Amino acid sequence: MPFSDFHGNPPIVTALRGALRTARVPHALLFTGPRGVGKFTLARMFAQAACCERMTDDFCGECPPCLAIARLADPQPLVEQGLTERGESADAAMVERMPLILQTHPDVWALLPDPVRLRTPVARPLLRMGQIRAMQRAAYFAPQGRRRVFLLDGAETMRWEVANVCLKILEEPPATSTIILIAPSTGSLPLTILSRCMQFHFAPLDVADVEALLREHAPGQKPAGMKTAALLSEGSPGLAMAMNVDAETQLRRDALRILETAASGRGFSQLFTQTAALAKGRETPFDQLLAVFYTLLTDLLELTAGVTQPQLRNPQLKRELESLSRAVNTPWVEQAIRGIDELAAGTKRNLNRQLGLDALATELAASSPASGPAPQR
Repeated sequence: MPFSDFHGNPPIVTALRGALRTARVPHALLFTGPRGVGKFTLARMFAQAACCERMTDDFCGECPPCLAIARLADPQPLVEQGLTERGESADAAMVERMPLILQTHPDVWALLPDPVRLRTPVARPLLRMGQIRAMQRAAYFAPQGRRRVFLLDGAETMRWEVANVCLKILEEPPATSTIILIAPSTGSLPLTILSRCMQFHFAPLDVADVEALLREHAPGQKPAGMKTAALLSEGSPGLAMAMNVDAETQLRRDALRILETAASGRGFSQLFTQTAALAKGRETPFDQLLAVFYTLLTDLLELTAGVTQPQLRNPQLKRELESLSRAVNTPWVEQAIRGIDELAAGTKRNLNRQLGLDALATELAASSPASGPAPQR
């Protein structure tokens, strides 16, 4: 599977191949962009090319290093193996002594946010001090092949003290190692780290390209399902391939019902029942749930603003969105977007998801045009 099999963002692929061909590989790269657009996939491909025994600016996919590194294409079994080896009885100290490191080749490490399955409740998965310390020690060893490559997926989850250790490595970069940080955006990382990385932003793919990928890799899906998945994925082939279209559509309908109930300005009992049901859906990550609200509110913003030809992100809900847009106004939608922004920020402080949704829904109901003038803030 050479670079030619990677779909989307060709300028980034060209730049990486050029760096490999001229042996001017940066010590630190930063890949940013939406979830599922191929950031980790391309980072893994880069690692294969850097270690390939047969090629310099591409990879054959057949030599021992290529085959070993290819196992990182599906990291979840490796994560489960690492957690099993560490054991559920591990305490916080053992988590740092036995960091979660995915290594299928001596020269390539993948560090993912550690979910830390302890018997006591824990916070969200994070890249932890033990992982970065282990990378710091290994980065200066001579590689077995041409280069060592470290993939830091979820770099935005590093706490400031962990990011500072990572910064020390970037300030004194090892000559034969490359660190690839992967994050949703540059805004989620310290400026001191950004300034030491060559940055590449991954753009979403066109809907037609995502649909073509689904036809290639998921031929068993019905054409209508492929079309819907491509639309709802917003240019993310990874999300489209993993999507349960019926469940995703229902999630968006449930989120829209909360907005409809809040816009009516009444029925608080019903409103809280709806938010409770949505918040208890633990199979949906909270950031993904907030992303659903963002897409609905973006559609509403275009409709309330009177855009002539709105590019709806939820075309399957067009009728309901148009009806809701007649019941609200642009300031109400903008207030809702600010509320979702606050919830997104609150997730970094372990905000209770149901309490957060309840508070937002109550505020929107109180300021709904149907309930009279909005209160002063």
